[in-house]
Amino acid sequence: MFDFDLKHLVPSHIQAFETYYPSKPDRELMRLYGVDHLHRLNNNENALGPPPEVFDVVQRFSAGNVPVYPNGDCFDLRQKLAEKFGKDADQFLVGNGSCEVISSVIKAFCAEGDNIITADKTFAVYEWVAEFSGFEARLIPLKDDAFDPEAMLDVMDRHTKILFVCNPNNPTGTYWDSSTMTDFLDRVDNRAMVVIDEAYCEYVEKEDFPDGMALLERYPNLIVFRTFSKMYALASLRIGYLCGTREAVDMVRRTHIVYSVNTLAQRSAVAALSNDGSFIKQTRQMVGNAKRLLCEMLDKLGMTYISNEGNYMMVLLPISDTLMYRKLMKEGVMVRTMTGFRFPNWIRISLVQLPVMEAFCKAFLNVLKKTT
Repeated sequence: MFDFDLKHLVPSHIQAFETYYPSKPDRELMRLYGVDHLHRLNNNENALGPPPEVFDVVQRFSAGNVPVYPNGDCFDLRQKLAEKFGKDADQFLVGNGSCEVISSVIKAFCAEGDNIITADKTFAVYEWVAEFSGFEARLIPLKDDAFDPEAMLDVMDRHTKILFVCNPNNPTGTYWDSSTMTDFLDRVDNRAMVVIDEAYCEYVEKEDFPDGMALLERYPNLIVFRTFSKMYALASLRIGYLCGTREAVDMVRRTHIVYSVNTLAQRSAVAALSNDGSFIKQTRQMVGNAKRLLCEMLDKLGMTYISNEGNYMMVLLPISDTLMYRKLMKEGVMVRTMTGFRFPNWIRISLVQLPVMEAFCKAFLNVLKKTT
């Protein structure tokens, strides 16, 4: 066999990029840690599951659909989104999760030498896609656990093409209120595209929270991301979408892979939108109950934590986050370690039903007792 030097074919920015390895399947994790159950508090999933209308779609999905390609541009779903938000269907682009639309936006607007701007402690995919695409990601430190608009504006230059704002922010749950957001958009002044990622917007009940869909009427350089993975509990179906002006979305569509969203995902998303009122209210109630339980426990322990918007909280530990992860796994509880988010020795906890949160509290207290 001839010697083969792979590296001379691979760009330097790809060689420098660190591989991301997802966690193993639940059944394998349970085997490794010797447990017969696993409470998933690591990925901010909606533990209530999707609205009942989605169950009907899944149960009626026949094997006859399998050999037929899905609709390539998610026609029915885009019509439903247009109806819900009072916009044109061509203003929407649907992807295989929000990660795909992030990639499509960056490919559409960035060229060699360009940069994107976002926070240093936020959803990492903005940074990852920019860097493995060969573009600079300028990462601005959080200020009071929130995006810093002044610092983001200060580092803009003529090569800045996109500013990503996660609102509310994952993992801190902070958000820009309406006045902060509009002031920021005014000062960007159409010099670059602004992406507002509203993956967790349905969890926010505050009156001063800005509605990105409404802001689109005023700012032609704005694109809004939303997802069906979080509130609507369609995470395994991988479906998210963006909305912008017809002109901006047309440019993004040129870089977007068609047929990437499967038929079951499209039909389930349409069904989820048909019942989001009572379902969202029920989910918010579950999150609120869980948050109160955890805050009460952490206050009694005198521990530092971050509890804002979204269906998650963060806790600063007296031990390493990886050690806490391993110890909790042996109790059948899975959390997210936050060192990779640049929060060393913090964990993030998804907020779910009270019996599971009580199981987490018991396991957490047991680990602390044995290790501190």
